[in-house]
Amino acid sequence: MLAGNRASRPILPAMSSGTGSEARGELLDLSREECLRLLAEHSFGRLAVSMHEGAPVIRPVNYAFDVPTQSVVFRTGRGSKFHALVQAADAAFEIDGVDEDARTGWSVIIRGVTAEVTKASEIRRLDALGLQTWTPGSSGHWMHIRARTVSGRRIVRRAAPRQ
Repeated sequence: MLAGNRASRPILPAMSSGTGSEARGELLDLSREECLRLLAEHSFGRLAVSMHEGAPVIRPVNYAFDVPTQSVVFRTGRGSKFHALVQAADAAFEIDGVDEDARTGWSVIIRGVTAEVTKASEIRRLDALGLQTWTPGSSGHWMHIRARTVSGRRIVRRAAPRQ
């Protein structure tokens, strides 16, 4: 689902147990702008890449959202299995937020191709973001996944109409 530039709208009716007084869930599409805002406000997500015909590999990644290029950027070590895995791979990146008590939440997914950032001026600009990898060892190489497609959903609660 590509959210594009349209406003949030309901896409799935709520389920109810029939008492008429409980809150009802509603699933909304998020606009591209809202998805990009959420990406910029957070710093931890999951990167999924598919290798050949095997199951996708999913890894947690701390990241920064690079607004000028509309890319998720993260660091990895050259020569690592992870670096080899993500080099020029079709990938998806997902972030989410949840409130289990309220039974609400949201999710944003971007899809694109991963690539190493090699241009010196871009590396200097990304270094200024101050992103430090959480993993031990050398992680001096920048990778990015440009947000080719962006989609998002939010589950909200609405009071059920009184009967």
